[in-house]
Amino acid sequence: MLNNLLLFLPLKKIISPNTITWFSEDFYGLLIRLGINLFFLTILIRVLYYSKTKRKDYLFTYYLIGTITFFLCFGLMQMDIDTGMGLGLFAIFGIIRYRTDAIEIKEMTYLFMVIGVSVINALASNDLSISEVGVINISIILLTFLLENIWLMKHETRKTINYERIDLIKPENYELLRADLEKRTGLSINRVEVGKIDFLNDTAMVRIFYYADDQAFSDYHQN
Repeated sequence: MLNNLLLFLPLKKIISPNTITWFSEDFYGLLIRLGINLFFLTILIRVLYYSKTKRKDYLFTYYLIGTITFFLCFGLMQMDIDTGMGLGLFAIFGIIRYRTDAIEIKEMTYLFMVIGVSVINALASNDLSISEVGVINISIILLTFLLENIWLMKHETRKTINYERIDLIKPENYELLRADLEKRTGLSINRVEVGKIDFLNDTAMVRIFYYADDQAFSDYHQN
């Protein structure tokens, strides 16, 4: 009786040493794709991004998100589950939309590129040669390099200051306001915007804009 019942059980789902696949034909493909992904992630993150921003706090995040995204996409592709793949990609790109802390647009753009490069390297079909995958990665890296170093020569950044000399926020005192802020901060300021004004405490929120590449005092140069 027991033997008859066992015939109807999904025996292929029972885990045993005989059913475990230790190596598949895609194992070496995984290693090659992983190497390509880490190589281009390093160029994108360590060479292009870090050389410009000097922000170490995002290196940890970018590397791990890129690597985990790669393994997630590769694993879902091996299982051949279209619904699972769609949900997995939705969760990956949901990181950008539903993040806890707001990040600047440049950091968010690099995060999108890290995820995109990892997805491309993981999901590239067998019809694509290694050379074609390399061309896709090199194109992304080259375009990023051109935008960072040639086409966009200077990066304008900003800081928000709680300013107490409320008498200088009048439009006719704009040059005096900028001169006072340059004296206090030591920055060469391009322009100034006045935000929220608190007449009760005689303060105003002032936003200053300056070129970060020309001056050491920058959000992008904090470790």
